Amino acid sequence: MLLTKVLRSGVQAGLRFQGTSAQASAKVAAATSKPDHGGFSFELTDQQKEFQELSRKFAREEIVPAAPGYDKSGEYPFPLIKRAWELGLMNGHIPEDCGGMGLGIFDACLITEELAYGCTGVQTAIEANSLGQMPVIIAGNDAQKKKYLGRMTEEPLMCAYCVTEPGAGSDVAGIMTRAVRKGDDYVINGQKMWITNGGKANWYFLLARTEADPKCSASKAFTGFIVDADTPGLQPGRKEINMGQRCSDTRGITFEDVVVPKENVLIGEGAGFKIAMGAFDKTRPPVAAGATGLAQRALDEATKYALERKTFGRLIAEHQAVSFILAEMAMKVELARMAYQRSAWEVDMGQRNTYYASIAKAFAGDIANQCASDAVQVFGGNGFNSEYPVEKLMRDAKIYQIYEGTAQIQRLIISREHFAKYKH
Repeated sequence: MLLTKVLRSGVQAGLRFQGTSAQASAKVAAATSKPDHGGFSFELTDQQKEFQELSRKFAREEIVPAAPGYDKSGEYPFPLIKRAWELGLMNGHIPEDCGGMGLGIFDACLITEELAYGCTGVQTAIEANSLGQMPVIIAGNDAQKKKYLGRMTEEPLMCAYCVTEPGAGSDVAGIMTRAVRKGDDYVINGQKMWITNGGKANWYFLLARTEADPKCSASKAFTGFIVDADTPGLQPGRKEINMGQRCSDTRGITFEDVVVPKENVLIGEGAGFKIAMGAFDKTRPPVAAGATGLAQRALDEATKYALERKTFGRLIAEHQAVSFILAEMAMKVELARMAYQRSAWEVDMGQRNTYYASIAKAFAGDIANQCASDAVQVFGGNGFNSEYPVEKLMRDAKIYQIYEGTAQIQRLIISREHFAKYKH
């Protein structure tokens, strides 16, 4: 792959906003400008500023104009996804030895926030790739990584994280999909639900029960598999029509006597639950970053409108009632950004970030909803109308309090982590 050769040669190139040259430049930046974490600083590195600038330009010039049409049609935004792939704004977590950029979570979050500013439906489709890949990144052997991660650097393919079931969302231990060992293979039967990229994935990370005893602990009962999408017996269901993020492809997946070879097991039998949950520590910061991007968009739209709209002979921004709403929104956006950056920094430094990741995800998800609602309020009657952008933001925001662990589950995790500090 040409881009990989450019990365390895370390050739410097200007960051240009066009096709593969921009992706090559992004990869060069990743290879030649490593962040210095030696001290406490809010300053971004040159590499991080370049990624931020590139993703911001792409989001505002290409995603923003196209987003309303995709929201109305529900069509999968593959042209935008392909463009993001060409620019090097997808699959940033993939290790360099698999052809990727090997970016840290912090860098990926900077990109994610900007893409979400443009449209969180598009961003969720892209972020679902990272979620699907993460179990393979953290638990796959060399052969698995090169086979399944490597192909995603060669063409714009999608993957999916296939865990949730109709009767098991927050209660992951309630998963009923079964994988039964038969010789050198496993035969899988069951039903998954709410799978992002479900109908577009080239392969899935699948969590299934391999221990029949219902009393077996979750930490031993489940196994993680990599399953190719074209495996006989695997059938995606219809695309779900959701409240928001409508261009994201969400489906149920049926597994009927799906045969998966043992070499597609991650680590071994019984390791699946820890792998699936471990992925969240690395993917919840980007989810929080996405929610922050939506909140920033809401603040920007509301502010611009308040500086144009007049009532009682004055700009509405000059009315204290409105200015205070905007001030509250600004406070929340800044704090959400600091929360996701702290949680991303923790994991990049090799520290367990469960506590901070859940704080960031819960807080940013809540403020995305609050800021979107406040933006609609600032717009007044226009905010309730689909010709203006903020009603879409309000619909798109809700899922941030639900997917990758509900707002309540995050509080449960935070409380457990908090209490554990007092038990030593």
